[in-house]
Amino acid sequence: MKMGPTVFYSKWLTLLVYVVFWQSCAQKITVANVGEGWSKNSVNTVKFRKNAITSFSNYQFTAYYNKEGYMVLGKRKLKESHWETVQTSYKGHTKDAHNSISIAVDGEGYLHVSWDHHNSKLRYAVSKTPLSLDLGEEITMTGKQEEKVTYPEFYNMPGGDLLFFYRSGESGRGNMVINAYDVESKKWSQIQSNLIDGENKRSAYWQAVVDKHGTVHLSWVWRETWGVETNHDLCYAKSTDGGKTWEKSTGEPYTLPITLANAEFAWKIPQNTNLINQTAMTADANGNPYIVSYWNEGSIPQFQLVYKAGSTWKKENTGFRKSAFTLGGGGTKSIPISRPDILIDKSFAGILFRDSERGNKVSLAYADLKANKAWQVIDLTENSFGQWEPNYDISQWHKNKTLYVFLQDVTQIDGEGIADVQSSKVNILEVKKLSKLIK
Repeated sequence: MKMGPTVFYSKWLTLLVYVVFWQSCAQKITVANVGEGWSKNSVNTVKFRKNAITSFSNYQFTAYYNKEGYMVLGKRKLKESHWETVQTSYKGHTKDAHNSISIAVDGEGYLHVSWDHHNSKLRYAVSKTPLSLDLGEEITMTGKQEEKVTYPEFYNMPGGDLLFFYRSGESGRGNMVINAYDVESKKWSQIQSNLIDGENKRSAYWQAVVDKHGTVHLSWVWRETWGVETNHDLCYAKSTDGGKTWEKSTGEPYTLPITLANAEFAWKIPQNTNLINQTAMTADANGNPYIVSYWNEGSIPQFQLVYKAGSTWKKENTGFRKSAFTLGGGGTKSIPISRPDILIDKSFAGILFRDSERGNKVSLAYADLKANKAWQVIDLTENSFGQWEPNYDISQWHKNKTLYVFLQDVTQIDGEGIADVQSSKVNILEVKKLSKLIK
C-alpha cells in the first residue's frame, strides 16, 4: 500500500519535530553518573526519601545502597559532573523497600544521615567534619521513641537548624514524632511525641515542606487498615514556630494531638478511589501550600493538585491519563505510575512523574494555573526507568530554578518482592532553564 504525499509529509514533519525537540533538550538536559546501585526493588527511589539529593554552599550530596547493600555517600561541586563517593561501613536491609536513606546538611555543613527503618531501631549518624562524607558512629537523637522507627525525613529550617519527622510504632498504631536539631548546641530535642493520633483505629501518612519564611506545612491522608485501598481524605496543618504549635490554614489553633475529628480537610476523598499516600507538597513565595497526589475521577486515576488560593482550597485535575488500575493490599506496591513530585514558580506548576503509558520515562506535566488551559506533558528522558519515583534537590530549585533529579532504573515486584536483576546506574539528571525547555 503506497503512502500518499499528505500522509508522508505528516509523518516526516512529526519526526522532524521530535528530532528538533530532543536536540533542544540535549542542550538543556544532562546526566551525571554517581555509581552503581541496588536495583532489585525501589528502596533507592521511593518517594518518601527526604532527601535523596540536597546541597549546601557550593556542594551537592546524595546517598544510595550499592549492590551489596552498603550505604554509599556522594558529593560533588555544583556545576561539575564528577562525583566523589565513599562506601560506608553501614548496610541496610535492602530487601524491604521501606528501608530508604534520608539525608540533610545543617547550617554548619555537617551531613546528617538516617537509614534502614521499618518498625526498627533508629539508625542515625553525622559526618565528622563539615562537608565530609566520613560518618561518625551510630548515635541516638533524644533516646525517646526510637525503637520502632519508620519513614525518617529531614527538613531544613531557614536558620540552619533541622527537623526530623518519623513514625514511631507500627502502621495503624503509630505516632508521628518530630525532633528538632539546634545547630548551635548540636543537640536534638523532641518537640512532638504524637502530633497526629490515629486513635488505634487508623494511620496518617504525611508529606511536608518548610517555606522560605520558616512555616512548616504538613498534609496527610488517613488509612483505616493495612490496605492502601482504605486511604481517604487529604488533611492539612501548619506551624509557624518550628513545629511546637500547630494551626489550620485559617489560623485556628489545633488542640493536639490532631485526630480525624478535628483535622482540617483540604479535600474530601472517599476510600476505594485509588488515593495514594506519601507524595509531595511545596509552597509558593507567599507561603501558600500546594499538595500533589493521584486518585480517581471517574474510572481513571489522575494526578491531582490541591492548593490554597486566598481563603479557598482549589483542585486541578491534570486529566491526561487514559488507563485504569486498582490499588489494594499492603507492602510496597508495583504501580503503573509513580507517586508525583511538585514544582512551583509563581503561577507555573510542574509535576514530575513516571507512567507506563509513556514508557516509564521521566516525565513532566505543567500548566499555568492562571491560564485555565489543559496540562501539557513532556518527557525528560528517552529511556525507561522502571519503577523509579522522583526526588529532586529542593534547595537548588528555590535558588536558581535548576532541576536536579535523583535517577535510577529499578524494578519493584508487588508486596516487597525481589527482582532478579543486576545493579543499575545511579545518575543525577540536570535540567537547565526549564522555563525555556517547555516554551
